[in-house]
Amino acid sequence: MGTDASGFVECRAWHLHQDGRESVWRAAIDLFLLNITRNYDAFGCLFGVRNYANFRPLAADRGLPADASETVRGELDKLAQWPDQAYGTTWITWAELKAVDWGEPAEKTDSRLHEYRQTSDGLRLTGKSSWSPRFAQAVGLSELGPDHAQEWPEGSEWLIDDTLYRSVKLHRREAVPDDGEWKPVWTVMEALASQHGDDNVRLVVWFDN
Repeated sequence: MGTDASGFVECRAWHLHQDGRESVWRAAIDLFLLNITRNYDAFGCLFGVRNYANFRPLAADRGLPADASETVRGELDKLAQWPDQAYGTTWITWAELKAVDWGEPAEKTDSRLHEYRQTSDGLRLTGKSSWSPRFAQAVGLSELGPDHAQEWPEGSEWLIDDTLYRSVKLHRREAVPDDGEWKPVWTVMEALASQHGDDNVRLVVWFDN
């Protein structure tokens, strides 16, 4: 069963009422309209969910902001009866995202071996797998089974038939590329921050199976 992310970009702006001014968080746009890609490397890097690549998450398990917008609270209230439809709720501000070192490596090598095939254009990544029966048999792990994960030194390689298996440590930019699926989200947040301030724009997310 796969995991998907949902949420909203929120913006805090001043609200005028009869007793004066107060700042209120409002839902600016549904994440569904900006990014519906299932990318576990990005989920792990940003929020610590499906973190097979072993990143230090930027914003994991912070919960729902105490001052979350009515829209966000309403969405989560509707999902409360299905725990697997809204878990891992967390948030991150544009100020925090601007400060990220996207060149930072993961804390350990990827839990999945990266699989490559030779093509006319060079090696091509064909998949990532935490357990491959063919690889396990070739290196003598088949008796242990898939529940016994093996951590390999970074850069370790095995050529088995026509597949190259490699132990890789990812960097944040590889999980969240400049021109990748999160770019529309960052563009919206940056535009709102230019009007309201970096600390007044945040992304609130939750996950479902």
